[in-house]
Amino acid sequence: MIGLALVVFFVALAALAPAFSAITGNSPYAYNPDALGTDTAPTGPLGGVSAQHWFGVEPRTGRDLFAIVSYGAQVSLLIGLASTAVSIIVGVAVGLIAGFYGGVADRLLSRLTDIIFGFPFLIFAIALSATVPASVPRPLLLILVIGFFGWPSIARVVRSETLSLRERGFVRAAAAQGIGSGRIIIREIIPNILATIIVFTTVSIPGKIGAEAALSFLGVGVNPPTPSWGRSISDAISWVQVDPMYLIFPGMALFLVTLGFNMFGDGLRDALDPSEAEASTTTSTEAAPAAAPVSTDPLSAGGQA
Repeated sequence: MIGLALVVFFVALAALAPAFSAITGNSPYAYNPDALGTDTAPTGPLGGVSAQHWFGVEPRTGRDLFAIVSYGAQVSLLIGLASTAVSIIVGVAVGLIAGFYGGVADRLLSRLTDIIFGFPFLIFAIALSATVPASVPRPLLLILVIGFFGWPSIARVVRSETLSLRERGFVRAAAAQGIGSGRIIIREIIPNILATIIVFTTVSIPGKIGAEAALSFLGVGVNPPTPSWGRSISDAISWVQVDPMYLIFPGMALFLVTLGFNMFGDGLRDALDPSEAEASTTTSTEAAPAAAPVSTDPLSAGGQA
């Protein structure tokens, strides 16, 4: 519930960013040199925090930091959710085909999954950002790149569960009745792995948000002056001695939204599979204090990755 509350809070923050901007009269693109001193650092305590500037202002530009954080939530959630959707769609499709049909399809798709797993995502993303024309919308590019490199994990999980389900009696009975493969996958396989897909989707979102922040931190994310938590954190490093609030507010927002999605995903997994949660609790209680239980759940491993 705490994780869900954090997720709802940041979704509301992103949705209400224009309303907050209208209330405070601050835009994330408006410069306020009057809020800066002669050294271009914010005037006033805590980086210029005031009734007008709730989080203070950005050094050198005087842009309102609360507006940057709230509009940055829109960018992070949009890219995180959309790239996760791309990963889930591709990964589920690959996993279903490889697990259900097996044979050559399974071998080829499994090797493709291994190749994508071993591909240096960060280097490719930096190179692609440098070569793709500026006319291509940067959020769309990030969604496609992050989403494309995020599908192998869910593909492996779906393939493993599909391999198990296709040997079950109800699937064999459907095939014996002459039902086509497509209908069996849609009516028999997908409903039985839907809980896994939902949980995996939830725990994948923080990694996608973190990937966007990392690319923006390195200067290859969304183009300025579009608000971005990662770029704000990168810019704040050189000002941390003068204005630590410039680092704390975007960094705390990134930390809390990833924490919220992780907690919500863990709680959702326990709710959808109570037997696993009960077994995990029993194991933790009986284990010696010096030895923590090791989870062999592939879904947990995917969430940690």
